[in-house]
Amino acid sequence: MLKNILLPFAFISLIALSANAATYLQVQGPVNGTLHNRGTIFLGKLGPGQSFYIQASPSTDNASGSFVNVGWDQLTAVNLPQGWSSQASPLYENPMKLKITASPYAQYGTYNLTIVAINQGNYSHLGNLTIYAYVNVTPDVFNLSVSPSTVNMGVSQPTNLDVQINNTGISDDPFVLNVTGLPAWNFSDVVIASHDSVSSFVYPISVGEPGVYHLNFTATSAPSPLITRSIPITVYAQASLLNDYYATGQGVVISPVIVEPAYSLMLFLSDIYRLFTNN
Repeated sequence: MLKNILLPFAFISLIALSANAATYLQVQGPVNGTLHNRGTIFLGKLGPGQSFYIQASPSTDNASGSFVNVGWDQLTAVNLPQGWSSQASPLYENPMKLKITASPYAQYGTYNLTIVAINQGNYSHLGNLTIYAYVNVTPDVFNLSVSPSTVNMGVSQPTNLDVQINNTGISDDPFVLNVTGLPAWNFSDVVIASHDSVSSFVYPISVGEPGVYHLNFTATSAPSPLITRSIPITVYAQASLLNDYYATGQGVVISPVIVEPAYSLMLFLSDIYRLFTNN
């Protein structure tokens, strides 16, 4: 009698286990992974206050192992840490993109995020699938390099700094670039450095008076002032006939057409001098 009662329960449990083993969530970003129900995945590093996207495919297998092209209809986050927020993917988006934003006051450490893939109305008889994602909250989410570190330039002649941001985190939030230490210079530039990549930018500087200037070049995550890097730059600005020739040849001075050949000669002479002196 007991055996006859237990057999149906065993059969039902076997079906449930088969369904869990068959259905999966294919995570496509910020890292890749195929996860079954209650699977875990480490996504990477995130700064306090930063946002990132979990991207996943709507395709999966059903309980019988048959492929379902659009099985998951929405990706959501539940039971987030205090102060965190999320935006569920729009219904039927392909691929699904769930946005998560860390609290700007998040303490450094590892956090668990519960992610749920939903089969809307259980139309494909998949139920819901839950996975556990982990992120490491840290300010160490990017590296900064700027060249040259020593700049020789003429007065009122803009010079470009070459900037590289190596974004080792999982957020694509923008960075703000600026410098301090230049009189009357208050130029900020907002740039996007995609996660897990190295991005290059050009930042212009200019000075109006001769002198030696000690600059501080800074890149800061737009949503979080805690995520910042600074590099010292030394600028030697001087007025000289060579610099004046070079500026004139570049068209700084606007004059009648009759003197343009002279300006061309000035530019040619300054270029020849720079070529042989590496200035």
